[in-house]
Amino acid sequence: MVKVGFVSLGCSKNLCDTEVMLHHLMEAGYEITPEETEADVVIVNTCAFIESAKKESIENILDIAWLKENKDLKGLIVTGCMAERYREQVLTEMPEVDAVLGVGSIHNIVEAVKSVLDNAGKKNPEKYASFEDKETCPMGGDRIITTGDHMAYLKIAEGCSNRCTYCAIPNIRGKMRSRTMKDIVEEATMLDAMGIKELNIIAQDTTAYGIDLYGYYALPELLRGICDATKIPWIRLLYCYPDKITDELVAEMRDNPRIVKYIDIPIQHINDDVLKRMNRHGGSETIKDTIARLRREVPGIILRSTAIVGFPGETKEQFEELAQFVKDTKFERFGVFAYSREEDTPAYDFPDQVDEKTAQKRCDILMRSQNQISEAFNESRVGSVVHVLCEGFDPVAEAHFGRTYGEAADIDGKVWFTCDKPNLRIAEGEMIDVKITDALDYDLVGKPILL
Repeated sequence: MVKVGFVSLGCSKNLCDTEVMLHHLMEAGYEITPEETEADVVIVNTCAFIESAKKESIENILDIAWLKENKDLKGLIVTGCMAERYREQVLTEMPEVDAVLGVGSIHNIVEAVKSVLDNAGKKNPEKYASFEDKETCPMGGDRIITTGDHMAYLKIAEGCSNRCTYCAIPNIRGKMRSRTMKDIVEEATMLDAMGIKELNIIAQDTTAYGIDLYGYYALPELLRGICDATKIPWIRLLYCYPDKITDELVAEMRDNPRIVKYIDIPIQHINDDVLKRMNRHGGSETIKDTIARLRREVPGIILRSTAIVGFPGETKEQFEELAQFVKDTKFERFGVFAYSREEDTPAYDFPDQVDEKTAQKRCDILMRSQNQISEAFNESRVGSVVHVLCEGFDPVAEAHFGRTYGEAADIDGKVWFTCDKPNLRIAEGEMIDVKITDALDYDLVGKPILL
């Protein structure tokens, strides 16, 4: 049987595409292997959002190409955002690559694998390439969930229409297209039947869901539809823009116990001039009002955000305004990125580009500040009893680990807990109460309360 390996890079939205391709291949009779050295064909699903992501994609492609030269690998396929954004360069400048699929062509993965295998060993074979229209291609589709039996992502839209001046996503993924509520709810129902305990709702701009299909922001209605059709206990919202967080959405988070009290709001900056140059919708007052509303209306809410420093023209005073805002606001979760200058974006040609050293220094300053905030927040949780979704057992640490509603998968910390009975194992996906006994910089330590 032909074995296919996968390397999935980038964001959770890209991971959903990987899972769709996995399903197509398994339905076609291919065996999926986690070991690239055992594979006949390896697919690298790439990211190209910022420079560091492009470098990581290229490094992974070259690592897999080594297997073609030195092992038994027959074919290398590149998919995803880098394949879409740099299609000509991948086709012409990377002879190691045998097939290239754009973001609109993931449903052609079986055809691509067949083509690669048919041409394996031939001299100068013609590369398989498919770049279907990313704004009309099918969305969704059956998936093989790779995030365990307890958690899954649910992508509710493709592309983005916000046109932030630093962002290449609209060029790569096209304008925003919402999936229908019926389609999304049907997928959520299937995930519920699989035993999923946590559903992470994602899109490039989750809060914009429905505006293109229904003429209004339909995320609250969608959440009610998912809750009515499933029993999934935790539903988490990621990638929510502050200018689109409506009173209806806030009320849904407040009143619906299955919508976890956690929201990811990328602010990117707080200075109005910088926000305007970024083409962010809504200024500093919108951001501050949204944060105040959420904390006032949804007790116990955990706020995650991100910011970009070193954006073209950002002055020392503008950065200091952002730094003070972060100190004052005390986001429970916060990440910082140094601006990445991306070709084919308006900001690429902006005057007064900030040098990389200065941008990185500003990034370090904000992260040191946030470390103190995170440590203080975790220390405030010592002595409390929290509800934890168990994700597994680490034999090296001799401890179970999991997350509360306040930690999103992959980006936030974990809760580590040990049982007094050393041979007792809490099953992955089980929800259990844990008393927090200690706090680390980003993780918590505790003891389970076993009834």
